[in-house]
Amino acid sequence: MSQLGLKYKAMCLAVPVKIVSIDRDEAETEIAGVRRRVSIALTPEAKLGDYVLLHTGYAIGVIDEAEAEETLKLLEEIASLSEVH
Repeated sequence: MSQLGLKYKAMCLAVPVKIVSIDRDEAETEIAGVRRRVSIALTPEAKLGDYVLLHTGYAIGVIDEAEAEETLKLLEEIASLSEVH
């Protein structure tokens, strides 16, 4: 328990990235101009052009483009708030 009496729970963060190429069970993904190779072994349905949720080097789910763009917009807003302070 914290000093405020609140119990903290672990949380994982997954970030949407776009698949730009696929080679068997690996894909090259892109976010904000940065490319990274990730495993798509957990998402065999993922295809070129899809957005996937990336967590610790693994695509853990396929999401639609609108949801990905909204999430990326929110992450950008959070980042800009931290730059102000």
